[in-house]
Amino acid sequence: MSDAYLSEEHIQLRAQVRAFALAEIAPRVKAMEAAPGSFDRDLAALIARQGWIGATIDPAYGGMGVGHLAKTIIIEEICKISGAMGAMLQASQLGAAKIIHYGSEEQRRTWLPSIAEGSCLPTIAVTEPASGGHVLGMQATGRRRGKHYLLSGHKVFVGNSHIGHVHGVVVRTRPGSRGLTAFLVEADTPGLSLAPYQPTMGLRGFSFGELLLDNCSVPVTNMIGEEGDGLAIAYSSSILYGRPNLTAVSLGLHQAIVDETARFASERTRFGAPLAEMPTIKHKLGALQSRLMTARLTAYHAVRLLDDGQPCDPDLINSKYVNVQAARESASEAMNIHAAVGLQTNRPLERLFRDVQHTWAPAGTGDIQLHRLAETLLGTSQNQWSQRLASVTPSGAKHPSTSCA
Repeated sequence: MSDAYLSEEHIQLRAQVRAFALAEIAPRVKAMEAAPGSFDRDLAALIARQGWIGATIDPAYGGMGVGHLAKTIIIEEICKISGAMGAMLQASQLGAAKIIHYGSEEQRRTWLPSIAEGSCLPTIAVTEPASGGHVLGMQATGRRRGKHYLLSGHKVFVGNSHIGHVHGVVVRTRPGSRGLTAFLVEADTPGLSLAPYQPTMGLRGFSFGELLLDNCSVPVTNMIGEEGDGLAIAYSSSILYGRPNLTAVSLGLHQAIVDETARFASERTRFGAPLAEMPTIKHKLGALQSRLMTARLTAYHAVRLLDDGQPCDPDLINSKYVNVQAARESASEAMNIHAAVGLQTNRPLERLFRDVQHTWAPAGTGDIQLHRLAETLLGTSQNQWSQRLASVTPSGAKHPSTSCA
């Protein structure tokens, strides 16, 4: 499927990740499902040690430097087995983006090698209870006191919240659109705490919680970029990593849904023949396959443009919208094909159906994606982050490597 986009190295990487996921992740899925609200720290650490968080980190800092298409393949393969662990992986890759694009040379040399080797899980904390996707509506504050900033506020829906080692926190340091600033806040910093974790519908095993900041003292040297760069850091990270990462999560879950449904329809019999031979069911299966193929082409095309340094913000936005919509539609159709059997918790589809619902909101709901696409259509879109940050977006499209660096 879409092999024309893939090099031999990409194909080898896919096989490598798939083998790992089947051997190391699959045996633990049942236990994660049985314990909502808990996190398999050991498994997260094992995945991190494969070096895949460093997919887009330059080899000069210990990363793989294989680009966004390779990153998509990695996330996709993990999500076929466990959406929770795929979400963990992509959240860490998203957390690295702010340092890759805006970190000082000292920050890059301090943090990127440990992120690449898997000993440090980074996060990004932007969303707040009262603002949601309206980033400029955030109320968390940062006040300078000598060589430190005191951060106070409440961040929600932070991927890897309870297992992350360093949080990229965006707060308001002054009024206006240039009033947001980002900081690196280590998890053990006094004044930073975690709210009690609230279990969610799906992605069991993935930490997706809240950070509480109470006069959390952070050195000025932990500021990412300049004061006032917070909005650019949040938006660029969301466009260049958040959208394609959630696209990859959706794609992996989508493939698992289609595979499981094809297996079920082939094994289940009605009227003395496999369910898949019934014309109405066969047509539904064909629709699943068509939707999946279209979604994958959209996903791979967008990240290939990103790897090639082409302006592709609308393509990244569209790939997230298309893939999430397609995966959710296929999940519903798969439930229709399974009928009551799909509700049984001992079958993968019930878990996959719940997991795929989690792809709608992160990195902007479908409504936000449509809003941004309308701006492109009307010529009112103001930024092309893919073009502006091309020089610090490692490309692995031409010569990818399967090294775990």
